Amino acid sequence: MSGENLTVNSYIKHHLTNLTYGKLPEGYARVDEHGETHTLTQDTWTMAHGGEEASAMGFNAIHLDSMAWSIGLGLIFCFIFYGVAKKASSGVPSGMVNLVEMVVEFVDSNVKDTFHGRNPIVAPLALTVFCWVFLMNLMDLLPVDLVPELLLLVGIPYQKIVPSTDPNITMGMAAGVFLMMLYYNIKVKGFGFVKELTMNPFNHWAFIPVNLFMEVVGFVAKPFSLGLRLFGNMYAGEMIFILIAALFGAGLMWLIPAGLMQMGWAIFHVLIVALQAFIFMVLTVVYLSMAHEDH
Repeated sequence: MSGENLTVNSYIKHHLTNLTYGKLPEGYARVDEHGETHTLTQDTWTMAHGGEEASAMGFNAIHLDSMAWSIGLGLIFCFIFYGVAKKASSGVPSGMVNLVEMVVEFVDSNVKDTFHGRNPIVAPLALTVFCWVFLMNLMDLLPVDLVPELLLLVGIPYQKIVPSTDPNITMGMAAGVFLMMLYYNIKVKGFGFVKELTMNPFNHWAFIPVNLFMEVVGFVAKPFSLGLRLFGNMYAGEMIFILIAALFGAGLMWLIPAGLMQMGWAIFHVLIVALQAFIFMVLTVVYLSMAHEDH
């Protein structure tokens, strides 16, 4: 970051550190900006000064940047679609209205092809998931130093602006999908859900333990794969942007190659941004469709 003599390793670590608020345990030795060590005499809620303190906070830690950006982007999505809904008319659409209608029709057609039950909230949920994840992924196309450098001027030392590179965000969304899967499996199938878990794939009471183990593992694996797939792809993309950005400090001879690599990866990453949002939406609809299938 500006004003600091960072090595490539510390530069990467800095960009991968969230702005974290949490509780440091009693007895933790903190090192202040002057290099002096202070031992905490009691549990202390505070901002983490680096990744080590964030790790020490454990489960009590809150990634303020991920929360702020994800909620803010969600509000932007709601604001845009609410404004377009008010402007919508039976005439020929133009501008933002046309774009939003294209997105709505695209999501609606995919839901009709994928979802085989009857549930009025699935299509709006799919639209929300697609647009929200797309906006979060889209933040990865901003220059990696732009927002962190601007916020550093007002005293904010760490800032990750891509919420989908935080497993807490992606797994949180996946957990929400999992709860909906569980709810609709019980609501639609009733006792049939228990039978589905215990009598498949082997339809014999002697295989109930084997069936239960395989079905529960497969059921729980769905949200895990959903969240980790999005996190893994976006985190890898962010890492490549950071590594390319580090080349700009390697000397004048690397300026042009690094610039070309940055542009090339950004163009390719546009596909990843949209594709990961689409995959998350489709799998959400597929899992809910499976929950509504009562044989």
